[in-house]
Amino acid sequence: MTAIAMNEFPAYQACVRCIMDNVVDDAIRFDDSGVCHHCRRYDELVSSRVLHGERGREAMKALAAKIKAAGRHADYDCIIGVSGGVDSTYVAYVVKQYGLRPLAVHFDNGWDSELAVSNIERVLRNLDIELYTYVVDWEEFRDLQISFLKASTPDGEIPTDHAINALLWREADRRGVKYIISGMNFATESMSVPAWSYGHSDWRYINDVHRRFGAVSLRTYPRFNLPYLFYVNIVRGIRIVSILNYLDYDKEEAKAVLRDDLGWKDYGGKHHESIYTRFYQGYVLPRKFGIDKRYGHYSDLINSGQIKREQALEELRKPPYAEDLQEQDLRYVLKKLGLTGEQFDAMMRAAPKSFSDYRNQFAEVSFLRKSVNQLRKHHLYPR
Repeated sequence: MTAIAMNEFPAYQACVRCIMDNVVDDAIRFDDSGVCHHCRRYDELVSSRVLHGERGREAMKALAAKIKAAGRHADYDCIIGVSGGVDSTYVAYVVKQYGLRPLAVHFDNGWDSELAVSNIERVLRNLDIELYTYVVDWEEFRDLQISFLKASTPDGEIPTDHAINALLWREADRRGVKYIISGMNFATESMSVPAWSYGHSDWRYINDVHRRFGAVSLRTYPRFNLPYLFYVNIVRGIRIVSILNYLDYDKEEAKAVLRDDLGWKDYGGKHHESIYTRFYQGYVLPRKFGIDKRYGHYSDLINSGQIKREQALEELRKPPYAEDLQEQDLRYVLKKLGLTGEQFDAMMRAAPKSFSDYRNQFAEVSFLRKSVNQLRKHHLYPR
C-alpha cells in the first residue's frame, strides 16, 4: 500500500468521555478537547429533555392530572406499549403509581421469547392492567422482514418499530384516548446515529423496499404515513409523552423495582426480549455492517452517570451475546423465515446499502422532527 493510499484512512480516534469512535461512526466529529459531537449534543439537550428531582415529580403530577382529565369519559386515559423489556415495563409500573388507567398494547410479530411472554403476563396481572395484543399475519411480516434482509440496509428492525408506532396511534384514535405513554427516554436512548437505522416514520421507504423484494401483499400490516401523523396529532390531538424523562430514571434501579415488586425477570441484554432483535443486533449488524449498538447504549449510560467509561470498555471486550446462543438463534431464525444457509449467507455477503438507495421521505421526516423539536423548545408541544 502506498503512502498516499494509507493517508486515505483517518487515524483512529475515540471520544475521551464516552466510548464512541470513528470506526463505529465514520461521521463522528470531535472538538479540540477530544469530546465527540454525541456528547456535546447530550449536554445541549439534556436540560430541555429531562427533569430531575422535585421539579420532575411536580411536572409528572401535573401531567398525570392532565391525562386523567382528558380521559375521564373514556374506558382508558392512556395507551402504553409493552414489549416485556425494562423501559416499557417500568412505564406500566409508573402510570399505576400515579393513578392512571392504561390499556397495554402489544405487537406480536412472532418473535417474542418465552420469557417476554411470561414477563408481560405476570407484570400486567400484578398491576391489574388490561392487555390488547395484535398478532400480525405471519406470512406478511415474514415477507417484509426478508425484504429488508435482501435490501441490504442496516434497517432490519424497522418493520417492527414502524408497526408498533402505527398500532399505538391507531388504538388511541379508535378508543378516543388522547395520550400514548412511551418508554423512550433521554437518559438511556439519546444516541442518534442515522447510519445505524432509519425509517421508523417513513412508510414510503418501507413500501419501496417491499415493492422491490416482497411477494406477499401487506393487507393487515399496521402502517402510517405523514398525512396520518398530521391527522392524529393536529386534528385528533393525540400526544406521545415520554414520562421516564420526568423521573430520575436509572435502569438498574428500575430493574430492581420490577424484580422485587412485580416478579419481572431480566433478559441479560438490551432488547433481548425479542429473539429476532437479539439476533439482528448481536449477529447481523456487527458481522455485516460493522455496527455494534452497545457503543451507543453504553455511551448513553456513561453520559447519564449510570456506568463508568472503564466499565463500558470492559463489557465491549465480550461478544454481543453468548456465541453458542448466537448459533442457536441463527438456526431458529433461518427455520422460521424459511431460508437456507446459502440464501442467508448470500444476503450477508451482499454489499451494504443505505435507505437513500430506495425511495424515501427523509427530507419531509427531518422537517417534521425539527418542527416538533421547535414546538417543544417553546413549550407548545408536550415532551
